[in-house]
Amino acid sequence: QFEVTNLIGINAPILGFFNLTLTNLALYSIVLLLLTLGLHFVSSNNRKLVPSKWSIALESSFASVNTMVRDQIGTANEVYLPFIYSLFFFIIIANLTGNVPYNYTITTSIVVSLGLSLTIFIGVTILALSIHKVRFFSFFIPSGTPLALVPLLVLIELISYLARAVSLGVRLFANIMAGHTLMKILSTFLFQMFSSSILVSVLTLVPFCFIHCNYWFRNWSSSSKLTFSQYLLAHILKMLL
Repeated sequence: QFEVTNLIGINAPILGFFNLTLTNLALYSIVLLLLTLGLHFVSSNNRKLVPSKWSIALESSFASVNTMVRDQIGTANEVYLPFIYSLFFFIIIANLTGNVPYNYTITTSIVVSLGLSLTIFIGVTILALSIHKVRFFSFFIPSGTPLALVPLLVLIELISYLARAVSLGVRLFANIMAGHTLMKILSTFLFQMFSSSILVSVLTLVPFCFIHCNYWFRNWSSSSKLTFSQYLLAHILKMLL
């Protein structure tokens, strides 16, 4: 799930030496793009009076993203909402497809994560400079700052602003990489334990069952308004469905 491998390669003596290679990273990027577009095309509700479940789910996700963008940007959210929504869905589908066994997860590639963050960072900076002109640099000076501290705070704010271009990409890469690595370690450990003997399998299963039951019981006692039997039935149906 982490290694970039060559699938199809073409070596042609054009302009000296030209190597055209289709890797699993490029293939999964194309598949994710087509999957995202196809999902929204199939879930479109143009000619239906009653929306489908997929249409309701996509409309709910769109409303959630719209609310978050409006809270952060304000009245100008409609201009940037299509790009933010497309980026959100591309990343979430890329992460979800990584849960399929033996699939390649493109967000585990530092090239993809840093490429997205650097591209968006440069685009946002150019857009801010074109809109706010010189006033953009007032962002690096907090209001009410004493004049003597302005050079130091400008340097700190500038470093903090430039670090976002790297930190956002590294955060996405590290989260997905750590999650897949943890799943690999736990699955390998559990497979070896369960395949050893019946006694070891039971002793391995008991701590995980205890942790899950403790978490489930605490959720029921703190937040649920259902009775114990109702909550138990709802929990079983949730696992089955």
